[in-house]
Amino acid sequence: MWYVYVIRSRSFPDQEYTGASADLRQRIADHNAGKSTHTAKFKPWDLIWYSAFPDKKIALAFETYLKSHSGRAFAKKRLLAAAEKTLDR
Repeated sequence: MWYVYVIRSRSFPDQEYTGASADLRQRIADHNAGKSTHTAKFKPWDLIWYSAFPDKKIALAFETYLKSHSGRAFAKKRLLAAAEKTLDR
């Protein structure tokens, strides 16, 4: 199983990062430990949204889409808005 995820910085709430991993728990721990050069300066991170995919190729294609201009708009409007409503409860 592969996961595509979106994390948000607790220290800098405007900073979000989209990634993919076969081990989601370990990957989030790595982000929070500063092991990723792209996310280290904005730690700690909270997992905002994720989805599981049975195939690595499909997961990486969806990650690439979410990192595109239209993918970021889709994520903000459809994925993250719904996730934030759930978190606010």
